[in-house]
Amino acid sequence: MVFPVGDVATVAQIAGLDSLKLIAAVAAAAKNARMHKKNCRNFAQHLKLIGNLLEKLRLSELKEHPETSEPLERLEEALRKAYILVNSCKNKSYLYLLAMGWNIVNQFKLRQAEIDRLLQIIPLISLVDNNRAKRELREIQRDQKEYTLDEDELRLQETVLKPDLSVNESRELRRNLSRNYPGLALEEALRKENKKLKKELQKMQSLMEEDQCDVIRRLIDITETDVKGTYEKDPDYMKEAKKYEQSNYEQSNSDAYTYQESHKSNETASKSWQLQDWHHDLYGCCGSPLLCVGTFLCPCCTFATVAATATNGIMRDCCFYTCCFRRKLRKLYNIEGGSCDDCWAHFLCFCCALVQEAREIKARERDGGQDCKNKASKRR
Repeated sequence: MVFPVGDVATVAQIAGLDSLKLIAAVAAAAKNARMHKKNCRNFAQHLKLIGNLLEKLRLSELKEHPETSEPLERLEEALRKAYILVNSCKNKSYLYLLAMGWNIVNQFKLRQAEIDRLLQIIPLISLVDNNRAKRELREIQRDQKEYTLDEDELRLQETVLKPDLSVNESRELRRNLSRNYPGLALEEALRKENKKLKKELQKMQSLMEEDQCDVIRRLIDITETDVKGTYEKDPDYMKEAKKYEQSNYEQSNSDAYTYQESHKSNETASKSWQLQDWHHDLYGCCGSPLLCVGTFLCPCCTFATVAATATNGIMRDCCFYTCCFRRKLRKLYNIEGGSCDDCWAHFLCFCCALVQEAREIKARERDGGQDCKNKASKRR
């Protein structure tokens, strides 16, 4: 069997799988589908009925006999096509899947009809208990799933196939495109769509599918001109984009609006938002023997320093030492760990924990950690 160039990598993933494993692969791919979710789910449910029947057969032994191996191989080939179809509903271009909506619906119908037909001619079914096999075959025949497009997909398909898009239509496409690329800005989502569409165009050109090539060229124009060119003129979108970029900045520290700052300040800000480790180990207190001895003899002095830093100066003289101040210090410096770690450190050696915290404060101040404290106080 010859697959299109774009599907070779997908076929390599399922090479050597028998019918049961291919059905399981289709079911897994159906759960991750981004488009045609209902169609993928119905198709996987139908294949599950077939899998229940095949489970009663010894497939490895039946492949050794010519009269049963050839029909089995044809069934496996049909299941590979089915996997490629379902997997494409996740990996292919969102705009392409929209535009080819009815074409893909027809492919689901063809794949199911082909698999059901092959199941009827496999002679190995007679090796199973006849009554049970006939009952399950009748159940498979009655399970005629309906493959179609929902109202939203129909409306969006009509939109992408229009020669020109209005501002409102472009806005709706942008929003749906963003939902299919969570966590990505629109520019990046458009670049990904454009790349996938060009790859799909090459595949269709190799298959001499001129009708599909024309549609794909139109979709490429949408990513390069229609949507990309009109969203800057849409004031509503610009407000949404600004909020989105600001949200991304807070989550990933992408300094989109402060690019004029020096590289050093950007590097410091980025570092402050990442989870970090302690500068010194819990049992590395011997590295500061004077601090270690002083803490052992008078822990209140060391703790006063830790408490003042952890509470931003609210508590300066305190001897009531608990692990909650260690948690505050971790949050202040974005140090990795949890409440259980804090309690365990104090339980093992509260003196070592105090020394570690005091040394951490000195290390942060030496490395520019004071900026982190100032930002933390502003957040409060």
